[in-house]
Amino acid sequence: MRLPRSRVRIPFAARFIILGLAATSAGAQGSSSDGALFLLLPVGAQTVGMGQATVAERLGSESIWSNPAGVARQEKREVAIHHSETIAARGDVITVLVPRRPLGSFALSVHVLDFGNQQITDPGGTPIGLVLPRNLLFAGTFGAAVGKWLSLGVTYKRLQYRVDCSGQCANVSTFSATSSAVDFGAQYDVGSGAPIRLGAAVRNIGTKLQINDREQADPLPTRLELGVSYQVSFIEKYVSDIGLRLAGDVVATETADDPSARLGADLTYQKTVHLRGGYIANDTDGANAAIGFGLGTGRLIFDIARTFGGLSEDAGKTPAYVSLRFTF
Repeated sequence: MRLPRSRVRIPFAARFIILGLAATSAGAQGSSSDGALFLLLPVGAQTVGMGQATVAERLGSESIWSNPAGVARQEKREVAIHHSETIAARGDVITVLVPRRPLGSFALSVHVLDFGNQQITDPGGTPIGLVLPRNLLFAGTFGAAVGKWLSLGVTYKRLQYRVDCSGQCANVSTFSATSSAVDFGAQYDVGSGAPIRLGAAVRNIGTKLQINDREQADPLPTRLELGVSYQVSFIEKYVSDIGLRLAGDVVATETADDPSARLGADLTYQKTVHLRGGYIANDTDGANAAIGFGLGTGRLIFDIARTFGGLSEDAGKTPAYVSLRFTF
């Protein structure tokens, strides 16, 4: 018996993200030939709150996704959960970070992006199944200190983008696309006790994203990033409980096309309460500003952030990022 042709109802915004993984708008700082644009989505509330200007920052497990050199001088073990909610997807990252002096720091991460279940209906509109688009990413990171001032790091990533189906799926195409990528990073403290730190990273160097049984493959969104972080030390001379860090990054493709800038600030009270703000140029989601809040209570650290503008906010979906870290 021949089954009636089913239909998949996918909202426009979700379809833009799912099918647009190989392309982006002119304001998204990417090439039209790039694939796997989910690799450019930010991870972690500290990172988002500072406008993603974190190449020269040391943010614990969050540094894995911006500059792996940021974990090289990690002093405490860390278990972290990073959650995000945007129009693009719901993201969850779990990371275990372990410093092993004098060798360096090691980390393992699992990143799951759920683009939302899409309903399949028959010609009469009755639900008969679900399409399940997801991205799975597994990462291993190593960072090491070289001398007093130089830190180096590398992250290997194995990623898979897949569309599965449950229910009556005879007329629904399912597929998977896989690739591997490597991130390299370095940080340099300008002199002993100097308030300036420089950072550089090359992200997403790897094989093209290949869909099973299809000839076409899209290159990964390789990015070059340079950054500087500055501790505003004179504030502490007048108000000992207050600290302020400023950061700035420049991001470009591997051919140095279409460079963009990011700016961020982190205001700290008694090293436990954080107020963050940032400006983002050419974000993947189209956001242009961010704010964040952080609170550290002993071993437990909580951070929350959101962005303003862009695809998520235009669609009525407030972009929110929450991180919970436990150090020991």
